[in-house]
Amino acid sequence: QVKLLESGGGLVQPGGSLRLSCAVSGITATVNDMGWYRQAPGKKRELVAGINTFRSTHYADSVKGRFIISRNNVAKTVTLQMNSLKPKNTAVYYCYYSSGQGASGDIDSWGQGTQVTVSS
Repeated sequence: QVKLLESGGGLVQPGGSLRLSCAVSGITATVNDMGWYRQAPGKKRELVAGINTFRSTHYADSVKGRFIISRNNVAKTVTLQMNSLKPKNTAVYYCYYSSGQGASGDIDSWGQGTQVTVSS
């Protein structure tokens, strides 16, 4: 069973930065996709960014140029560097693991979620 453990959420002022990390264990698929979704109050969960084994990335249009996703295949971690944060980025961020395509909602496992709050 794949397990994911997130860290790095918190409170930040508008324009600030945060880094989210996710440690993954129990991976069985040689080729996989990992990344982050988020869910704001009263809204549907939406894709933020993903990266596959070959380090091909995909981003939501709203975060392109501000967020950077990376992964370490040896350490089995995925990291989301979030820059120039805006209040509308406030949400619970969920790490995901997919043996298929995470952007299509084909998710095998979710993390417990970490709160990101952007406020002055």
